Amino acid sequence: MEIIILGPGCPNCSMMEELAKRAVKELGIEAKVDKLTDIRDIMKYTMSTPGLVINGKLKHAGKPCRLLTR
Repeated sequence: MEIIILGPGCPNCSMMEELAKRAVKELGIEAKVDKLTDIRDIMKYTMSTPGLVINGKLKHAGKPCRLLTR
């Protein structure tokens, strides 16, 4: 599984990255978690950050996902 966090480095983007890594660890799945910070790369997926891309598909964009913070 490939997970990409989209964001320039703001606190919300950092939180999304941390939550994704925590979820991977807690679920015990094998996944590569990367982060894209270049706006040109981010715009290939969305104009809103933070973003969460799983296996090449945008799954979430905008405010941090509330489900991940519970």
